[in-house]
Amino acid sequence: MTTTARHADRLLDAVRAGVEIYDLGRLLSIGMPQSPNHPPFWLTMPRRHGDMVRADGGSAANDMLVMGTHVGTHVDALAHVSHDGLLHGGADAAAAQSGGRFTELGVHTVVPMVRRGVLLDVPAALDRPDCPAGYEITPADLDAAVDRQGTPVEPGDVVLIRSGWGRHFDDPDRTRYVGHDSGVPGVGADGARWLAAHGVHAAGADTIAFECLRPGQGHSSLPAHRILLVEHGVYLIEAMALEELARDAVHEFTFVLAPLPLYGATGSPVRPLAVVGRG
Repeated sequence: MTTTARHADRLLDAVRAGVEIYDLGRLLSIGMPQSPNHPPFWLTMPRRHGDMVRADGGSAANDMLVMGTHVGTHVDALAHVSHDGLLHGGADAAAAQSGGRFTELGVHTVVPMVRRGVLLDVPAALDRPDCPAGYEITPADLDAAVDRQGTPVEPGDVVLIRSGWGRHFDDPDRTRYVGHDSGVPGVGADGARWLAAHGVHAAGADTIAFECLRPGQGHSSLPAHRILLVEHGVYLIEAMALEELARDAVHEFTFVLAPLPLYGATGSPVRPLAVVGRG
């Protein structure tokens, strides 16, 4: 038996022993809150049951989907953000998008992730239900979460930062989660540098923009995107559902994510999973 086979057997043994899966993706629905900078989610049925019936009585329905790639729970490819005309690695942004797609840094280049995941529950570390609107999560807050949980962040990890703002995703007032007027909690430049210094592979959050949005400023300044995507090549995952993980105090897990292989796109809808063994 090869070493690879033995590893596969151990993984299968763990699965056979039983796992619990936490779905970290948001339900995609018409009218859900989203960034105003991207095309909204829309789903329609061009063919319904009964529109065409086969001779044997069978019928089929189908759908047409229209949406931006940064709507709902999604991953940002490195092509998503440029700074001073340059993408990650110094590529010229204008030249890279020639032909209407990013052949080098598009989301099709994001390798599916099966990695150690860490949830940093910042409100719990601050002894409060959630972070206030517009609150900047600092490196001290991230360190406090690590210390409280006993989950050191290691190179190659996927780190998910809970602010508690995700509780507003299903609010009847769709503008509350977007938080343009109130602001939205998240890391700023210092928090992004903390993540980069720890060598994380990807970072996620329970908000639309991942990072701190000041009241009334919307997406006008996104320094964490520049630091993580452009300067350090760290993927970002936004609009995640993290409340169940926090409720069950699951702070360390196997993280699974696979973007759609959309050739040359700047992002992709995803349905990330946190997998933990039972017992």
